[in-house]
Amino acid sequence: MHVETVVLLSQQKADDHIEIEINLDEIDATSAETKATYKQIQEWVQEHYGFHVTHLNIAQVKQKHGIIERENYNKAKSVNSKQPGCPEEKFKAIEDAMRHFQMI
Repeated sequence: MHVETVVLLSQQKADDHIEIEINLDEIDATSAETKATYKQIQEWVQEHYGFHVTHLNIAQVKQKHGIIERENYNKAKSVNSKQPGCPEEKFKAIEDAMRHFQMI
């Protein structure tokens, strides 16, 4: 029995390229572009309310509003572990920041 393999090899040159023109005015912003980062929310709350909020506080507010971006990889080792709750004044301040950034 005899088997042959035929392979076509091609070589592209460095000057081979495709030009694409995109008008950004016609493209709607994606949901990722309209979201504020945790740091932006923290800075906004600090500037307008004068106190610091943690990433945990922001994550808890986002979760209550159904904004879940990805799975938490930093999970507690124990099933019975407790997380501190977000105080009401911080909760409202974070909600105001999220409204400001049009996240809710």
